[in-house]
Amino acid sequence: MAHITIHVTGGIASYKIISLARQLQRHGDQVRVAMTKAATNFITPTTFAALTKSSVLTDLWLPQQKASIPHVELADWTELAIVAPATADIIAKMANGIADDAVSATLLATSASKVVVPAMNSHMWDNAATQRNIAQLKKDGVTVMEPTNGMLAEGYAGKGRMPDVDSIFTEVLRQLTPTTKTLTGKRFLISAGGTREAIDPVRFIGNYSSGKMGIALAQAAADAGAAVTLIVGQTTVPLPNENKITIIKVQSTQELADQIAAEFTNNDVLIMAAAVADFQPLNRAPQKIKKTENNDELVLRLKKTPDILKMVAAHKQNQFVVGFAAETQQLIDNANKKLVSKNADLIVANNVATAGVGFGSDDNEVTIIEANQVPVKWAKMSKQQVAAQLIKLIATKI
Repeated sequence: MAHITIHVTGGIASYKIISLARQLQRHGDQVRVAMTKAATNFITPTTFAALTKSSVLTDLWLPQQKASIPHVELADWTELAIVAPATADIIAKMANGIADDAVSATLLATSASKVVVPAMNSHMWDNAATQRNIAQLKKDGVTVMEPTNGMLAEGYAGKGRMPDVDSIFTEVLRQLTPTTKTLTGKRFLISAGGTREAIDPVRFIGNYSSGKMGIALAQAAADAGAAVTLIVGQTTVPLPNENKITIIKVQSTQELADQIAAEFTNNDVLIMAAAVADFQPLNRAPQKIKKTENNDELVLRLKKTPDILKMVAAHKQNQFVVGFAAETQQLIDNANKKLVSKNADLIVANNVATAGVGFGSDDNEVTIIEANQVPVKWAKMSKQQVAAQLIKLIATKI
């Protein structure tokens, strides 16, 4: 449990920080908030006070604070400071040691690690002064997350959007978790996301996979020192930007199978976290199938897709092979059958019919299945925590 202070500044993305605070609280952290006056134009301090059960620091000179030094008290309490959204103004103040309001004064007094999450217009981000300030923050040991490309509040696309809350939360976990490079020299091959099987040029068979679990595993393996090849299908979250992670994108199950087969022998560990389609259309229509007055029904003939895990595990030598079993019933029985039939070393089983876990969720609740061992059910936790714990387990096996 960590003491985390979120410093909210004046950006339209301020409302997203509510979700970040909730994620941190679910993780078990204590959260407090400081806000600039500009931030209060986008979201009220009352919202954060109700959420955190703590007063929100917005002013150094409130009457009830005259007997204390509120910014120093908050700075001393803080074990990790997050500045999100971070405007060009607060970045400039931090880089130059200016302390003229509650947020900048608290940050200047904070000796704990800091994570700055920029959000601003693309022209402001590209400005030479902003880039000098960013460089200074990095030189001072501050972690600065890159803004993303997308539609801006001004109505046009550019680089300046605040990274999504999941990415910020992942960075927080990295800051809070001591990095032990137990997997230096090891190579991991990890699949993530869902595959799509084309029906015609505009339609496909797919699933609800977000890719969060596989991406979290890739990041956790890289954090532990491994070189990672991440093969991704369809995802709903940003892909990692990490030097130790090589990303290969695929669409169909056959494309995924081809890439796994090509990469498998070069790796020490395979983790098949992708949600692979079990069936594909027997024939793909060359043109869009039209809806007419005479076709109230559409019948599709399907055939099995390649069993990737079984195919590659049959040829394993010294590789450690991990599969995922997303089930809706008879979880343990089906996972045990998969462990044997696929020749896997470990199966991570989860019931995707359980509310609040599995596909699309931030959390997961898994059971670890190994040969000749009693199944071990892990408590419900975030997918980043599951990933970190699973990578640690794999490290003990290899």
